[in-house]
Amino acid sequence: MALKKGDRKILITGGAGFIGSHLVEGFLELGDQVRVLDNFSTGKRENLESLGNGRWKPNKDFEIVNGDIRDMEIVRRAVSGMDAVMHQAALGSVPRSVEDPITTQQVNADGTLNVFLAARDCQVSRVVYASSSSIYGDSEILPKREGEEGLPLSPYALTKRINEEYGRLFKALYGFETIGLRYFNVYGPRQDPESEYAAVIPRFVKALLLGRQPVIFGTGEQSRDFTYVKDVVHANLCALDAPSAACGAGYNIGRGDRTTLLDLLRVIQENLQTQIEPRHDPPRQGDVMHSLADTSLAAKMLGFAARYDLREGLNESAAWYRKNLV
Repeated sequence: MALKKGDRKILITGGAGFIGSHLVEGFLELGDQVRVLDNFSTGKRENLESLGNGRWKPNKDFEIVNGDIRDMEIVRRAVSGMDAVMHQAALGSVPRSVEDPITTQQVNADGTLNVFLAARDCQVSRVVYASSSSIYGDSEILPKREGEEGLPLSPYALTKRINEEYGRLFKALYGFETIGLRYFNVYGPRQDPESEYAAVIPRFVKALLLGRQPVIFGTGEQSRDFTYVKDVVHANLCALDAPSAACGAGYNIGRGDRTTLLDLLRVIQENLQTQIEPRHDPPRQGDVMHSLADTSLAAKMLGFAARYDLREGLNESAAWYRKNLV
């Protein structure tokens, strides 16, 4: 992008969510002007009220537009006047998409198309959008490399593939710049442990802090490439500044190593100084067995490399959960 850090006007869709709120914080730290578009269906206002330990105030230091990305009129209004869009708004969770594929399609695929169209028509420089490691589907190849995708295993994964295909088409047909970031199992402060669709790390931490058995779906031998949320913010900043040659594609964003759920639980137990045996429930439909990111393409095209190891990220996450859950 031509504009320098601190001079940019940035729209963050889903900015009240877990990842989105960290992006809001990151751009405010750089001195950029920030606008948030969120319908607060899964995002939380308190995420935006605690930024910088309360340093930045909603609708004072940054603007909030309350609206849904399925509403094109609202999306156009939110995009108008912006230099770039960081598109995080989505309905997450593989299990939720299996239960409700229609809403997942409407929000994740149709909503993203609205964002792309509005940004193109409003002459926004670039859209950086959230893709997902779930795009690799039934491929058992490890590590996961761009260009070696399998068949999607859930409606959620399919919508992320659709997003990437639209991103590619918008670059090919209109010369419009989009970059997709395939997040691998992001975790960190503000990740919601309350939802029935909550990710594994906040579920484990909450259960242990409350003295309850953590639940593992399956044997626990399944492995994931866990990515700290501050590395995801770094990846988005890299994507925003990447050369035009990087646009029209999706890139793996992860640490480049994997941890089984049993090992993850052991590390969290050590951190929290607990010893509670897990309960094993049946595997969940649509979940993959192993996931590991090859991030060499992101390093080459975006200049991205993860900075946090699992223990560092878990230490910061656990400190936040202790303060906010107990």
